[in-house]
Amino acid sequence: MNCLKSLAVALFVLTTVVPAVGFASETHVKLDRALIDPNDVVSLQRGAHTFVNYCLNCHSASYMRYNRLQDIGLTEQQIRENLVFTGVKVGELMKTAMDPRDAKEWFGTAPPDLTVVARSRSSGAGSGSDWLYTYLRTFYRDPTRPTGWNNVVYPNVAMPHALWELQGEQVLAEAKEQAEGYMKTVEKLKTTTPGTMKPVEYDQLVADLVNYMTYMSEPARHQRVTIGLYALLVIFILIALSYALKKAYWKDVH
Repeated sequence: MNCLKSLAVALFVLTTVVPAVGFASETHVKLDRALIDPNDVVSLQRGAHTFVNYCLNCHSASYMRYNRLQDIGLTEQQIRENLVFTGVKVGELMKTAMDPRDAKEWFGTAPPDLTVVARSRSSGAGSGSDWLYTYLRTFYRDPTRPTGWNNVVYPNVAMPHALWELQGEQVLAEAKEQAEGYMKTVEKLKTTTPGTMKPVEYDQLVADLVNYMTYMSEPARHQRVTIGLYALLVIFILIALSYALKKAYWKDVH
């Protein structure tokens, strides 16, 4: 009986306390909608270019191969000339040259693999794509952090803002907002130093990047859905033929 009671307590801790600790560093904020279009190959190509130039320096995508980008309309030559900068072959995995031990020493933690991050970040608050889209647009300057950066969606994040030159610098400032019959004080992001891109241009760049990362998390999704639709069509045809055969077989039986 004591063993069963101990097991029940252990299960309770594992299912409630441990997940709470794992997500304690994140805050529940309203996520902005990411306009994802897996059929927009131009957006996917732009996103792949941004990912290779800005994300792959620190993060790996070790379950994705460069030659898989042919699925989004790129030729092997285009991939080799525009997206492969480390001398690896087009058929190899998208890995970073950064040593995880060095990364942990510099940032306090090793940068995670990003292959399936768009799927792993899905929650009740929104999709993983929405999370990434909001996250990459809500970095702000914070002198109390080791990297000098913080994030609204992921407080006390160890990652610095890799796209800050494009977006510019933001700070978290207090602002007045109209509520139900009164004015309340809220914290909002305020741009202090403009970036090389206008806000609408930066939002589009992030949308393309998130579109690519969503594709990368499940490259075969379009093929899987297509095969599934054909399979359902075949099943319906077989059902119709089976019903017609059944009627023909039993038509003379009263």
